[in-house]
Amino acid sequence: MRAQVVIIGAGPAGLMLGRLLELAGVEAIILERRSADYVLGRIRAGVLEQGTIDLMDRAEAGARMHQEGLIHHGIELSFDGDRQRLDFSSLIGRHVMVYGQTEVTRDLMAVRQAPIVYEAENVEPHDFDGDAPYVTYDRDGVTHRIDCAYIAGCDGYHGVSRKSVPASALKTFERVYPFGWLGILVDQPPVGDELIYAHHARGFALCSQRSPSRSRYYVQVPLDEKIENWSDTRFWDELRTRLNPDTAEALQTGPSIEKSIAPLRSFVAEPLRFGRLLLAGDAAHIVPPTGAKGLNLAMSDVEALAEALIEATKERSHAGIDAYSAKVLDRIWKAERFSWWMTSLLHTFPETGPFGRRIQRAEFDYLRSSLAAQQSLAENYTGLPG
Repeated sequence: MRAQVVIIGAGPAGLMLGRLLELAGVEAIILERRSADYVLGRIRAGVLEQGTIDLMDRAEAGARMHQEGLIHHGIELSFDGDRQRLDFSSLIGRHVMVYGQTEVTRDLMAVRQAPIVYEAENVEPHDFDGDAPYVTYDRDGVTHRIDCAYIAGCDGYHGVSRKSVPASALKTFERVYPFGWLGILVDQPPVGDELIYAHHARGFALCSQRSPSRSRYYVQVPLDEKIENWSDTRFWDELRTRLNPDTAEALQTGPSIEKSIAPLRSFVAEPLRFGRLLLAGDAAHIVPPTGAKGLNLAMSDVEALAEALIEATKERSHAGIDAYSAKVLDRIWKAERFSWWMTSLLHTFPETGPFGRRIQRAEFDYLRSSLAAQQSLAENYTGLPG
């Protein structure tokens, strides 16, 4: 078997890359180790920047997104009950859209014309440091080989793509935070029209949403916390404690339909090109979810990667491939900075003590009083230029 590009991973990054290449007439095969149902069962957030919205339209996958996505013109921040709304529209003339990552994945699956190989086991890239790379995988007890010109690693943080790179060729930067987010999904109307980010002495809380009738809520918990220790009643009590009293009173609760704990980390790999293997999305970087950057960064990566691969296969020019790593890493580090800043402002860090909380309070008060600071947050949250 042969293809111009083999894409490892059928999450939103791999699917979007495959779709952009497909529309440009570049033959790409997508390999995914999980089943389609498993991929669609992943519960993920979805705050889309304008660039991601535009890319979905370019991929001809945006119709349902525009029908069901929720336009948000701002967010609310709260610190010990004191509230500050940031109106993105008036600050910088932009907005974001709330639309679940699962739905983005579903829409991209629906528009793809070429098949996707699901349940591909033991996927392994070979000879990507030369001119004739290939990928092998097992399915139904048979080993298959795909010869190609390029390999795109879109298979996430734990995927095989980055692990296949020699350690001597890779530099990684990582910070693991000492806490996670305990999140629940509930079939109740959201407590607010926009996302509410709250800092409290007991920890961070977030009020988010999936639709006008389905809400997603989070509270900060220690990294070693166990999900079985949290009944729905305990979660709702803790969430109310961390919210502004008016918000807490308006909260509509109910039985959780999903509950999980997600650790927080910052991670970047450099470079992102190794001969004819190129990394994108979570295979290349992880951001804390506080700044809503993960999915948007992945989409930005594959937009740049698609342009480079189209240029390489259609025009026989490697200029885009050569520039890919430096180009996307510039944006990645800016997003890492913003996600770190949001995380540092809104979470409790026991090791920083009372001094650290007073610094956080001063940062919040400065944000409330400074138009420039509010514009900076709005610019970063809605998405920096590519």
